[in-house]
Amino acid sequence: MSALELACHVGIGPDVTGVALVARDDFSARYDLDRINGVFSRPQHALAGQSYRDRVLVLNTAKGGVATAWMLHEMVSRGIAPRAILFNAANTILAQGAALANLALCDRFEAGDVTSLIRTGQRVSVYPSRGRVVIEHDSP
Repeated sequence: MSALELACHVGIGPDVTGVALVARDDFSARYDLDRINGVFSRPQHALAGQSYRDRVLVLNTAKGGVATAWMLHEMVSRGIAPRAILFNAANTILAQGAALANLALCDRFEAGDVTSLIRTGQRVSVYPSRGRVVIEHDSP
């Protein structure tokens, strides 16, 4: 195995490792998710029907306000939450929600569009306090 390390803005939450689920779509916990069953439920979302539970979500940006923030806390408290969320750009409300939920969140990647840097199915380790994300690659 080899790895690729990405630098980003210092994030929020614990160090975690998981399998990536990637889309160039935006994210709203309120409008995009079935929080009971742990799947993306808005039919127009690129990840519609896919489970976000225990995944490292990699998305463009955060949508929504206060409801999305408290929903992250509710999802974590019920054990039906992603392990982490990586964005090109997060908003302050979602960052506050991630902090309340103790959910790993990072954004602003130096190498560019994070939705192009990580592929669905790759194993990803997120180190928010260091501003680092490591993508594991199989050796050729």
